[in-house]
Amino acid sequence: MTSQTATATTRTPDATTGRRLRGLGWHVLIIAMLLLLLYPVAWLLTASVKPTDEILSSLDLLPSRFVPENYGTALDGVAGISVWRFFGNSVIVAVGAVLGNLISCSLAAYAFARLRFRLRGPLFALTLLTIMLPYHVVLIPQYTIFQKLDLVGTFVPLILPKLLATDAFFIFLMVQFIRGLPRELDDAAEIDGCGPVLTFRYVILPLLKPALVTTTIFTFIWTWNDFFSHLVYLNDPETYTLPLALRLFIDQTSESAFGPMFAMSVLSIVPVILFFLAFQRYLVEGIATSGLKG
Repeated sequence: MTSQTATATTRTPDATTGRRLRGLGWHVLIIAMLLLLLYPVAWLLTASVKPTDEILSSLDLLPSRFVPENYGTALDGVAGISVWRFFGNSVIVAVGAVLGNLISCSLAAYAFARLRFRLRGPLFALTLLTIMLPYHVVLIPQYTIFQKLDLVGTFVPLILPKLLATDAFFIFLMVQFIRGLPRELDDAAEIDGCGPVLTFRYVILPLLKPALVTTTIFTFIWTWNDFFSHLVYLNDPETYTLPLALRLFIDQTSESAFGPMFAMSVLSIVPVILFFLAFQRYLVEGIATSGLKG
């Protein structure tokens, strides 16, 4: 008995050292992967203060000469249009898309999850099938409709579809969340005299906050960074959003202004970072929350 205890005691330091080495190895691996993933961001930041002729000719991460004037040129705007105009256009489109998805997708999800009506199952299945439908398939019909309505060149084609519950992914997300809520809450609200509308307003909607925050974050980021849809529907530089404004730095002169373009790229991702930092606490709560806690 004493010999076994002594053997275990002598092996304990070796086992502890092995665990520490494995833990250290995992930490080194994770840090190396993190540095690899952050390298493009670091390159963007340093390129924004490099001379234009050095951006593509040098592989060095740090510039040989700092050019903070790139940010001044970016803030002056492009093609005679202030950068704040581009920021304002992006905010209008992103906020409109967020509000549209929050309103329409939450109402559609509540109908599919709680209400009883004919063809509910087939309609929900058809809605989920649209997730697999490429955007380019519906682009030409949508463009034709908005062109007939004389809305091409405005923000309406970018915001109006969001008010019609066209993002099936967020509908599915909210449906699954609502199905996890106890039906006894609906029964209690019905006993108190609430119909479907009041039940949604005072019972379901407050509990749906984690899913709503998730929808808000992803809709804002996807809309803010969208280039293709904005390129299709916006044809006036006065209505351009930031992704389209970045292209003007290449097209306005015969020589590409890469320095100011990267400077504006840095400025354009600042709102996304601030938006995520402001809502990340709610996003973590949404991931960690499943229905109600007993």
